[in-house]
Amino acid sequence: MQEEDAKSLFIDWLERHKASVIQVARAYTRGSEESQDLAQEILLQAWHSLPRFQGQASPATWFYRVALHTAMNWRRNDQRRRTCQQPLLEVQTIPSESIDSSQHAEQRETLEQLYKAIHQLPKSDVALVLLYLDELSYREMAGVLGISESNVGVRLGRAKKALAELLNVEVAEAQHHES
Repeated sequence: MQEEDAKSLFIDWLERHKASVIQVARAYTRGSEESQDLAQEILLQAWHSLPRFQGQASPATWFYRVALHTAMNWRRNDQRRRTCQQPLLEVQTIPSESIDSSQHAEQRETLEQLYKAIHQLPKSDVALVLLYLDELSYREMAGVLGISESNVGVRLGRAKKALAELLNVEVAEAQHHES
């Protein structure tokens, strides 16, 4: 593949799958600066992996796989982080223009509670929950994670139960602090 073709393909895929990159980066880090760094590392790994893409998986599955593997190895690769590059993605939530600021604040709070709960899950469950939130099928999740569809169902059921319990605890704590 010519470099110009690869660059064009990468930019196209980035536009289509940037939400996945942002979602994975946010779920595997604790702060916006660290999320930004991880998102850049994911994109760097995706760029380096592009020549090895053989079309056996869909671009969405491939992008997820690269993002998840990079995120899971993030701590080991701490020293390799790049600090002098221009960000390709800004990791932040963009408010919808159709909602007012109180709705946006409420959505932001709900999202923060969700990510706080996701951070408390085992790392293998984080990946599964992200894929579920992005509405991938069990077959697609199995392809990204390299496990069977039935294993996806079992693990997802456990992860959803754990997440529900974590969210209920956080909601109860928030209500307790308000009173």
